[in-house]
Amino acid sequence: MPTSTATRNGAEPARAATVRREGLRIAGTRVDTEHTSEVFNPYTGELVGTVGCASVADVRRAIAAAKAYRPKLTRYERYRICYRTAEALRARTEEIANLITAESGLCKKDSTYEVGRACDVFLFAGNAALQDDGQVFSCDLTAHGKRRKVYTLREPLLGVICAITPFNHPLNQVAHKVAPSIASNNRMVLKPSEKTPLSALLLADVLYEAGLPPEMFSVLTGEPREIADELLTHPDVDLITFTGGVAVGKYIAAKAVYKRQVLELGGNDPIIVMEDADLEEAATLAALGSYKNSGQRCTAIKRMLVHEAVAERFTGLLLEKSRAVSYGDPMDPKMDMGTVIDEPAARSFEARVNEAVEQGARLLYGNIRAGALYSPTVLDRVRPEMTLVKQETFGPVSPVMTFRDIDEAIRISNSTAYGLSSAVCTNRLDYITRFVSELNVGSVNVREVPGYRLELTPFGGIKDSGLGYKEGVQEAIKSFTNTKTYSLPWPA
Repeated sequence: MPTSTATRNGAEPARAATVRREGLRIAGTRVDTEHTSEVFNPYTGELVGTVGCASVADVRRAIAAAKAYRPKLTRYERYRICYRTAEALRARTEEIANLITAESGLCKKDSTYEVGRACDVFLFAGNAALQDDGQVFSCDLTAHGKRRKVYTLREPLLGVICAITPFNHPLNQVAHKVAPSIASNNRMVLKPSEKTPLSALLLADVLYEAGLPPEMFSVLTGEPREIADELLTHPDVDLITFTGGVAVGKYIAAKAVYKRQVLELGGNDPIIVMEDADLEEAATLAALGSYKNSGQRCTAIKRMLVHEAVAERFTGLLLEKSRAVSYGDPMDPKMDMGTVIDEPAARSFEARVNEAVEQGARLLYGNIRAGALYSPTVLDRVRPEMTLVKQETFGPVSPVMTFRDIDEAIRISNSTAYGLSSAVCTNRLDYITRFVSELNVGSVNVREVPGYRLELTPFGGIKDSGLGYKEGVQEAIKSFTNTKTYSLPWPA
């Protein structure tokens, strides 16, 4: 059991609710297992809940139940399920936010925001279910054409979708998998992170209550080493959709041979501040992009590339904003930041910052750790070859690097193995067009954080950040369906 941060800090934290005892959800049925795993609050070290550990036999049962079921939901029925789910989540925001905070350590501001985002996902998915996704092509377009029309329609996959989600957004990442699956009349088996499984189980129950046929969604909890390979290789699984780290993503890509794969992996996203930028705005975006969700976002700002002419002023503003970020008991609604996921993660950030300082970086603020609680941290004089910025540092660290001109900014930005998103602070159109054209990333946001998007819009990266397939409700529906064409005679 983790050591209690509260004990070390001498503060009395807000206590979690009664310990939850959860079983698997296989086609809507709660299944208690012989073996269980425990979920601890990263801040207090208290037991939040226990969940069942699925076996290979459980995996096979869940996939068999999904495979045997043929969804016949109309578009309107899918819309209504998604809409009722959004309504239920919104009505229970406080309860659900408390659960997210208890199992993940995210502050209440972030967990409450996450519930709102999940509501948006289901609303967008419900609306997408109402849209006709077919196309029509006339065939008399050339001299050798015929008087026919070709039509397309999208059909759900013949087999089952396997979804694997991470700890950093324990509700919204699940929503981004299951809502498009419902909208496209598919069947899904979910494996949530063993660190934050409770929100996924709660969402499953909400979906069943909203009218989702239980065979369309199962949740298998427990240790991935026991069941992952069966999920990846089972012949009735047609598609793997995974959000998480690069190493696991590449393992999935190698293991799940001849299955469709949607892999949303890590990021090393920069904010690039040009010499003409509004520095107050840039520093505000930099702090928000670094510290929201305790820096545990694939699109968090992990590198700050600042033109040397404005670096000193920008860094001063960033320091002011970082010092103003309150962090501590995540259940305290006044806190801007809670913990990271666990103490080993916090230790890894501390070690990387110390290594960077030993290599010549200057620590300006932070690098304070107490258990899983890690402070906002600012460094400058950081160089591109340092591990802190060469690899993804998945926590609330703001490393400032300088460049001489736009060519160097683009070169540094593109120098890592990742290619997810980016932010650009400038008002010059010539700069903007070059960044959009030359940054090797999936998204470029001008005068906004790298992670800005709607739950509807396409999202995803290239290089080690993903295979180029996009997420977001509309793109996920495309990935989750097969396009069928048919043609009919048509008079002139």
